Amino acid sequence: MPFSGSPISGRSVGLWRAPALLAFGLLTIVAGCQNMRASRPTDWTPDHAVLAHADFDANRVTVHNVRNCVYRTADDYTPQYYDRTYDLEQIASVDFVVVPFADFAGGAHTFLSFGFDDRQYVAVSAEMRKRRRDIFPSLRAGLPLRPLIYVIGDEHDLIGMRTNLRKNDVYVYRLRTNREQARVMFCDVLERANTLISRPEYYNVVTNNCNTNALRHVNRVAARPVPYTWQVLLPGYSDRLVYQMGLLDTDTSFEQTRQRAKVTELAHRYGSSPDFSALIRR
Repeated sequence: MPFSGSPISGRSVGLWRAPALLAFGLLTIVAGCQNMRASRPTDWTPDHAVLAHADFDANRVTVHNVRNCVYRTADDYTPQYYDRTYDLEQIASVDFVVVPFADFAGGAHTFLSFGFDDRQYVAVSAEMRKRRRDIFPSLRAGLPLRPLIYVIGDEHDLIGMRTNLRKNDVYVYRLRTNREQARVMFCDVLERANTLISRPEYYNVVTNNCNTNALRHVNRVAARPVPYTWQVLLPGYSDRLVYQMGLLDTDTSFEQTRQRAKVTELAHRYGSSPDFSALIRR
């Protein structure tokens, strides 16, 4: 069935959010240039030096350079990649992953993760491509100065690194999709990853970031598109927004849904397990 849900709550933005919204809004002045010419060779950070891309062949797709770094600390790691062929008829689920920022209320990183019948998962994260000299986060992240890239990675990397090394909380929400919708979203994500290599775009914290791109793919199959609201501008509240729109596969309250979606402790417990993805979803 297509996505459907109840109308979004009409809550107004509290006065305490006004300064943050104003700051973000000012950055839109420089957000007009979304496309950029292919950048010349640059000293990218090792985790962003290699870009993933996909080759389609009927009902199968081979993803090249799926990232799975070997981490000693969050900043000390060995880049590692593998290629994997996925059967598009075996896609079983889509998860919306939210990683709140500890020092910024409303701030978060979001991305999507796709599950298959064999209990394998592959995550896709829209990110600003970083240079070695970049200090992140910074105002530079809001300006059109760095390319937008899609990191396609193993959940040991994209989730485990955040829970076990950066000490972030991570919430994994199952979206209400059928198999055909999951397939459409997965292909849409991979096609965009390919496009960003041939036609690069600037990352922008307001208009072209992790959350706008994740929800762009959700809207590819949603019966009622997720609107661009303050809850999209502040990704830490985007899980409540998709809940209010009926896009999460749940019949419990938001508070209960959020508690069940928290995988932090399970990720600590099973960080080295080959069944990491399945175990954090227990």
